[in-house]
Amino acid sequence: MSEPEPLAAETGAEALVRTLIGAGVDTCFANPGTSEMHFVAALDRIPGIRCVLGLQENVVTGMADGYFRVTRRPAATLLHCGPGYANGIANLHNARRAGSGILNIVGDHAIPHVAHDSPLTADVDALVGATSDWHAFGTDPSRIGSDAARGLAAAGSGNGRIASLVLPADVSWGRGGAAALPVAPDAPRPPDPLAIGRAAQALRSGHRAMILLGTAAVTENLHPLLAGLARATGAELIGSPMISFLPRGRGRLALPTVAYPVDDAIRQLAPFDIVILVGCQPPVGFFLYPGRPSLMHRADAEVITLSRGDQDAAAALRALAEELGAAPAAIPELAGDVPSVSGSITPEGFAATVARLLPENAIVVNEALTLGSGFGAVMPRAAPVDWLTVTGGAIGGGIPLATGAAVGARSMGRPDRRVVTLQADGSAAYTVQALWTQARERLPVTTLLLNNRAYAILLGEYTRVGAQPGQTARDMMSLDRPPIDWVALAQGFGVEAEPATTIEDLESALTKSLARDGPTLIDVRFAQG
Repeated sequence: MSEPEPLAAETGAEALVRTLIGAGVDTCFANPGTSEMHFVAALDRIPGIRCVLGLQENVVTGMADGYFRVTRRPAATLLHCGPGYANGIANLHNARRAGSGILNIVGDHAIPHVAHDSPLTADVDALVGATSDWHAFGTDPSRIGSDAARGLAAAGSGNGRIASLVLPADVSWGRGGAAALPVAPDAPRPPDPLAIGRAAQALRSGHRAMILLGTAAVTENLHPLLAGLARATGAELIGSPMISFLPRGRGRLALPTVAYPVDDAIRQLAPFDIVILVGCQPPVGFFLYPGRPSLMHRADAEVITLSRGDQDAAAALRALAEELGAAPAAIPELAGDVPSVSGSITPEGFAATVARLLPENAIVVNEALTLGSGFGAVMPRAAPVDWLTVTGGAIGGGIPLATGAAVGARSMGRPDRRVVTLQADGSAAYTVQALWTQARERLPVTTLLLNNRAYAILLGEYTRVGAQPGQTARDMMSLDRPPIDWVALAQGFGVEAEPATTIEDLESALTKSLARDGPTLIDVRFAQG
């Protein structure tokens, strides 16, 4: 799309919109307020950016995360003053951990008004500074375009970053704005030859080694190379729990990830003398428990960083393979299909049924750590899909992430690409408003609401600290008094919904959902006990 011709004496808001369009931004996820009305008016006047409304700011930021993961292009968000930005911080945290590029445009009071301390006044500069990789405070309509160009470059740099631009109302309405040309983002840094040599030497040593892989190291085109490295060296390939986008299914690597429970992760990594990190940090527990270490690998293991998160993981892997003489290898395919099951819904039966019905090239969003545990065994026989996870541990990411992923697929010319959300019930309650956006945008999203009427993960955490839940603890972790009517909630937001209490119900409901154009929710009621 060509950049629109500028108007004479345009406003700061108009210059900002033209700068975004000129840099290739085609989507703005928004929850605007009064301070942003001049920017909204500029979006109205200047075609080129599709605005997607979210009913709450944490929905908005989660959608922008999902959009980037599918398109690898930053979207803009539009948030209202400091409190609005604060409402979106949890999913910005997840996006930052995912390496997603986002440009937040944060409206604020007109600069002369701030001194009067009106009710919405907050230290917005401090808020965005604490939670962004790059931030700027707009002070002049003539420079807001160049501010935005620099912010977009920061958002697209490396493997993706969070950038935030504060837009005071008077900078937005003020005249003298000028659109800026795009600024090239920084490419990932090249790998260190010394690190490549050290990793190659360790892999030749005969000691048992694992290669821990981050998101940039598991793109589909690298799978044959990774398979060849594993075959040539005997090293085991393991995915970081922070992988934000993982190709899975037939023809892709069956990549285990580091287990979430600390004791399981310690047992999983105990055999390895050598830990090679590719685009990720060492395997660390989400929390520290009494008598347990912070790091999951053995204390005496040799840890080698082949590439950091800001370096080119693909180049590092290719250089390592060349150093070792490791040729790409074919990905072995398991014979047979995912088996059919029946009866009450268990984690294993749920995973088998969903994996068997997943359409090719679907996008799966997983926010179901407890009940979604059965997929590792069945995904190697499933259709090829892309798998997204909530990377930062801040719950409430799943439904917005799926919504943004569907918008991203539409932006990439694939509006029919199905998104399937594996959504825990406790997490869903944080950002259920995203269902409304799915209905408004007619997005092909199937939400599988995994209903066990509890914060089941917290029950597990409680036992890990050596306690048995009494009445007070159970009250803090149960969602059954009263039970949430997920079917009615979804329908209230305009999404078709139905319950499933058996595998047969689930198969029927999922088959119907995958054939529909718009969004649906299936309330998957797991067997209790």
